[in-house]
Amino acid sequence: MEEHVVPRPAELDVAEALATAVRELDAAPDVDATVERVVAAAAANIPGTEHAGISLVDRKGIRTVAPSDELVSRIDKSQYQLGEGPCVDAIEHHRTYRTGNLREEPRWPSFGGAAADLGMLSMLSMRLFSGDGTIGALNLYSARPDAFDAHAEHIGELFAAHAAVVLRGSQRQAQFQAALQSRDLIGTAKGIVMQRHGVTGERAFSMLVEASQRSNRKLYEVAEWVVEDVNRAAGRDRS
Repeated sequence: MEEHVVPRPAELDVAEALATAVRELDAAPDVDATVERVVAAAAANIPGTEHAGISLVDRKGIRTVAPSDELVSRIDKSQYQLGEGPCVDAIEHHRTYRTGNLREEPRWPSFGGAAADLGMLSMLSMRLFSGDGTIGALNLYSARPDAFDAHAEHIGELFAAHAAVVLRGSQRQAQFQAALQSRDLIGTAKGIVMQRHGVTGERAFSMLVEASQRSNRKLYEVAEWVVEDVNRAAGRDRS
C-alpha cells in the first residue's frame, strides 16, 4: 500500500508563504517592480536573511538591481571587481552557494575578507534561470556567521525557481512593449518623411535606414528624432 507523507505544519506555512509571494510577483506591473518585489519577498520569507539583492546579467556584464540597502551594492561591487564570490560563482557555475563565516571562507579569500570588513559574514546566492538561460542571481546576506542553513537553502532555491520564471516573463513583456512602441514610432516617422518629401512609403523607410547608417544611430533613434523635430516645430508655431 502506497504511503502518503503528510506535510508538517511548518512546511505548510512555508508553502503558503511562497505561494502568496509568487502571486504577488506575478502582479507586478513592470520589470523594476518585479525585481523589487522579488527582493522584498525573499527577505521576508527566507530564514536568516537580513539584506537582499539581485544581480542581473546583460551584454555589459553583471549589475546589482533593487538592493535592499546601499551596503548590498557595496558588497556586490567588491565581488564584480575581484571576480570572485558566491554571486559570481552562482552565475558562472550554475549552482547555489552558501557560506559559513565569510572571514574564514577559503573559496573566496579576497572577497570574504572585504565582505567581513563591511560587516557581512554570511551569504546565500542562487542562480536565477529559465529555459533560455541564466538571468542572474538572487543574493541574501546576514551580519551573523552561519546565518543560512540547509533549510534556508532549500526554501531559497524553491523561491528562486519561481521568481526566475516570473522575472523572465516580465522582461519578455517589457521587450514586447518596447518593440511595439518602436514599430509605431518608425511608422509615424515614415509618414512624416512621406508627407515632407512626397515619396512612397517604401522610399521613406529607405531614407530613414540610410540616415540611420550615416549617423551610426539605431533606426528607432532616427525615427524618434524625426518625430520630436515635428513636435518642436509645432510647438514653435503655437507660440
